[in-house]
Amino acid sequence: MNNSSAGPSSKVRAGPSQPAEATFKRKRGVFQKDLQHMMYGFGDDPNPLPETVVLLEDIVLEYVTDLVHQAQDVASKRGKLLTDDFLFLIRKDLPKLNRCTELLSMNEELKQARKAFEVDEEKLATIE
Repeated sequence: MNNSSAGPSSKVRAGPSQPAEATFKRKRGVFQKDLQHMMYGFGDDPNPLPETVVLLEDIVLEYVTDLVHQAQDVASKRGKLLTDDFLFLIRKDLPKLNRCTELLSMNEELKQARKAFEVDEEKLATIE
């Protein structure tokens, strides 16, 4: 088997959903501080090796990019990307699904609290 045309990656992606290499490189460094804190929270050194953080960031970016492309493929029939498309993709990974639904419900609660707070401020402003 001659698989030299596939390159170093075992995955072969085709079509417009494949990110341009320049775009992927431009995003490097965005999550490094957050990943360092997360790594420390999971037991790593407070100042991990920069190479480790860069590798982890590459893995995270590739995972998120692939997930978004898969969600776009699911949503292409409908023409609109929704939160439910992501929930559909992670439906078999119960810890991720439970965490996502928890965060989405918390986000909805926060939106309602902000809205109630704004209404209360408006009432106070009209009273004064």
